[in-house]
Amino acid sequence: MRLTLSLLAAITLVGSIVYAGDISDEQARQAMKTISPHPRLLWLAGAEKEMKARVESDPIVKALYDDIRSQADLMLTAEPIEHVKIGKRLLDKSRLCLKRVAYLSFMYRMTGQKQYLDRAEKEMLTAAGFSDWNPSHYLDTAEMTAALAIGYDWLYADLSQETRAKIRKAIVEKGIHLSLNSKESSTTWWINATMNWNQVCNGGLTLGALAIAEDEPALAETIIHRSVNGVQKVMDVYLPNGVYPEGPSYWGYGTVYNVLMMAALDTALKTDFGLSDNPGFSKSGVFYLQMTGPTGNFFNYADCGRRDDLNETIFWFAARYNQPEVIWNQIPSLERYKSQTSKTRSEIGGAFLPMLLIWGKSFDKPQAPKTLCWSGQGEKPVAVLRSGWEADATYLAMKGGTPGFSHGHMDVGSFVLDAAGVRWAMDLGMQDYNRLEQMGVKLFDKKQDSDRWKIFRYTNFWHNTLTVNEALQQVNGVAPMIRYSDSKPNPEAVFDLSDVYQGQLRKAIRSVSLDGRNVTVRDDCKAGDKEAVVRWSMVTPAEVDIQSATKAILKKDGKTLAFEVMCPKETKIATWSTEPRSDWDEPNPGTRIIGFEVKLAANEETDVTVIMSPGK
Repeated sequence: MRLTLSLLAAITLVGSIVYAGDISDEQARQAMKTISPHPRLLWLAGAEKEMKARVESDPIVKALYDDIRSQADLMLTAEPIEHVKIGKRLLDKSRLCLKRVAYLSFMYRMTGQKQYLDRAEKEMLTAAGFSDWNPSHYLDTAEMTAALAIGYDWLYADLSQETRAKIRKAIVEKGIHLSLNSKESSTTWWINATMNWNQVCNGGLTLGALAIAEDEPALAETIIHRSVNGVQKVMDVYLPNGVYPEGPSYWGYGTVYNVLMMAALDTALKTDFGLSDNPGFSKSGVFYLQMTGPTGNFFNYADCGRRDDLNETIFWFAARYNQPEVIWNQIPSLERYKSQTSKTRSEIGGAFLPMLLIWGKSFDKPQAPKTLCWSGQGEKPVAVLRSGWEADATYLAMKGGTPGFSHGHMDVGSFVLDAAGVRWAMDLGMQDYNRLEQMGVKLFDKKQDSDRWKIFRYTNFWHNTLTVNEALQQVNGVAPMIRYSDSKPNPEAVFDLSDVYQGQLRKAIRSVSLDGRNVTVRDDCKAGDKEAVVRWSMVTPAEVDIQSATKAILKKDGKTLAFEVMCPKETKIATWSTEPRSDWDEPNPGTRIIGFEVKLAANEETDVTVIMSPGK
């Protein structure tokens, strides 16, 4: 298996050279000769006129614009950010600065009202005056660099020479230079990493380099050359079908900076050096679309939140790749946004809300996507089976892969299920990083015996998968998707989980299929040289009415789901509590686990089938 995966990785790497490949110093140097005047990042001079026309003609654009303005008005009297860390992070301050600078700068360009210019300048000068931007956690530095880069560029013509010099110096000394200092190499491991840090840090520093390019041409060329080559390492992770191994929440975080980087290169240099032609990356808008079920909740595997009501990046994908269908899940959010008051809306818009207006070329509801079922290979293969795009459709999403990838959980073989407008099988999701770190948890150590796997939410014990003899999944195990079919009337996906249960089971094959609105989950298991007790688990927010050893009815929001087990071995449906097991565990109110156990003698093999059918 590992030889096959290595071969796939080698093929993927060769594929990456076709669409872009490393650029040379000379390519970066020649591109810099064509740099646009300020404002050059993301939103060029003169684009305000078109934006004003859209505000007047489109009620959704107007609602978004009104919210940006109302929030910018509140920022006018807010105290500037302070250099106060939460644990080891300054990140919340970097993001607050970014949001303020983006909103205030946007409003100044739209209105010409000096109050917005003055307040943005105050915020940037405050950040520029910090002793540092916390380079030990370089995400903080990169996002602060992006914040000052956008403000410096968008407001350039109306900033004094003195203000420009201070901001420019901060971008260079507190942002970019630290990433070039070999003595700080322990803080720059992200340059060629294969996860979100690569995108955020390379993206943020690229914005900084482009913003100050006329004053620091050699530095800008160095950063453009390094960032374009470095970011391809993580973009290759999207191959071949767009799957983001860290889950849809981190897709939102990493991908927005990847897009900011490419979009800024396009507007500033009139080229993104072929980055956007990456075939995996170009398909990842569809991945993000498919990761949301009819309930509006994510398939929230890995360290992922439960939902994302509004995502600006997906509108860039719709326009760049002519994929209008990928905004399908965004339209209800936009409609709710339009109908809410400004005060309510202000809780929704993130730092890049202005980019939603810049990238969103159309907010009209597209036709429903034609593809119902979908699969994606890669580091963490996933499959989606759905009966339709209606709010009450059945939706099942399942994953393979490995727990050992960045932000991974022991959720290999896990799935979520929506039907009749209810999420029946759920993922409890991530926990607050800072809280765990303050308690001494080594959260990002992914060795087999690390603290991370003492947090129940992160283990197979509290995911919708198998547990064998009360043991953890193997961190370095890999579960490929070995078969997928979207053929009607019974689409299916099959994953080989055997490597993840190495030493526990000789074989573990999990398949899921859809028959109309009904879902079947089948496990084919074979014990190793000793007895195996296999527990089948599913976390649910529903009330569970056990009717017999093999049948139960789940009830929630006036809807029902029939749950039936078929197995040649004796089974008995039971429920387990999701109450915290230690101080590290967060509460999980309103949830429980439904499942059963199957006992296998040494070398014994059996199959277990669970059929779940929503009520009519």
